[in-house]
Amino acid sequence: MNILIDNAQVLPMTAAPGQSPGYFRGSVGIADGRIVFASADETDVQRFERRFGADLRRMDARGMFLLPGLVNLHNHAAMTLMRGYADDMALMPWLEEKIWPFEGRIDGEDIYRGARLGIAEMLLGGTTTFVDMYWHADRVAEAARRSGIRAVVCPAFVDGCYESFERTLVSLAEHNADDGLLSVRIGPHAPYTCSPRTIERSLELCERYGLGVHVHLSETLDEIEVVRQRYGKSPVEYLRDLGVFSFPTLAAHCVHVDEKDMEIMRHEGVTVAHNPQSNMKLASGVAPVADMLRRGIAVGIGTDGPSSNNDLDMWEEMRTASLLQKSATGDPRALPAYETLYMATAGGARALGMEDRIGSIAPGMRADLILVDPTGPHLRPCYDPAAALVYGGKASDVHTVIVDGEVLVAGRKLCREDLRETIRAVEERIGKILARTE
Repeated sequence: MNILIDNAQVLPMTAAPGQSPGYFRGSVGIADGRIVFASADETDVQRFERRFGADLRRMDARGMFLLPGLVNLHNHAAMTLMRGYADDMALMPWLEEKIWPFEGRIDGEDIYRGARLGIAEMLLGGTTTFVDMYWHADRVAEAARRSGIRAVVCPAFVDGCYESFERTLVSLAEHNADDGLLSVRIGPHAPYTCSPRTIERSLELCERYGLGVHVHLSETLDEIEVVRQRYGKSPVEYLRDLGVFSFPTLAAHCVHVDEKDMEIMRHEGVTVAHNPQSNMKLASGVAPVADMLRRGIAVGIGTDGPSSNNDLDMWEEMRTASLLQKSATGDPRALPAYETLYMATAGGARALGMEDRIGSIAPGMRADLILVDPTGPHLRPCYDPAAALVYGGKASDVHTVIVDGEVLVAGRKLCREDLRETIRAVEERIGKILARTE
């Protein structure tokens, strides 16, 4: 289907932070999943209509903001199954006493159902691309394909489950990878759960299939201490010395990185998924995002999983990211609104190496777009669109979501999914999982 979006306030996100944002009121034309034009010139509209008028869906976006879809850079979507199950705990007791025992009792069907619920939540909130690290990643991929969302699926491993990881990774890489909406990376859990041998084996798969890496890195002080005791170096140095950074690496958290670590990350092209709310909830600390950005490190935003957040709301995450940097640095100018919105869109795309495909509104880009209704009282009056969205925007303001040219949310309702049935299926699975733990 070809689409013409008329009369929108367009936030193209093609300008880097510090440049004029280039907002305009105009139209965007979509054909074959790509943006054909984005313009305030009526002649561009007329030209598009002449070319595609026989098969054209028109959307009147008068009064709405049109911007690129949000990129959630780090997630464990199926952990909707554990939303509210393990709250108010530090990371290691949270993992060892609650999360890992629970995960030991769930199967692929549980993960598929949990992922469908997480994806539904993300789509309704304007997320069009997400990066997911989890077990049974083939079932997460299945849920993503069913929904129509763009996904980077990262089969996870720790030392004790490497063989199952390799089977899943090979299957995804050989049969399902890079189909346009779905791509694959390896997902070593963390430096403290993955030995040099398993990491080196996983990098052989990166080499064979041309894959990148997604890893938790320098999340807590406990991790720093454990890795230094075992290997005599920081987690960043540990992964560098194993050759991980020879492959495109997206690192989640990076809370406890010093100047030497950040210089290594900059030099090696490591990109970062910042997860402020999860880091706050688990009391992991505050990532030095403003410093990373000053050094030229590409940083985007993620929610982490819905067990450590507890939602998948990128609007809350943007607001928190900005305010947290201001508080941590003592500088109210740190991480201003436009830069934060850029991180959640074009910056996230750059962190994935997808900036030539998604994250901005320009001819030739894939049509991953959202319409936001700014008429709610919490967004009025509106002096600056980026400030309004970052400091006041909510997931419930998202009206329409388009991924690869397909409308997946219209009028705040999912087009492919029966949300009530999705919730019912998850709650049914929860009853069975809890019964297994008794």
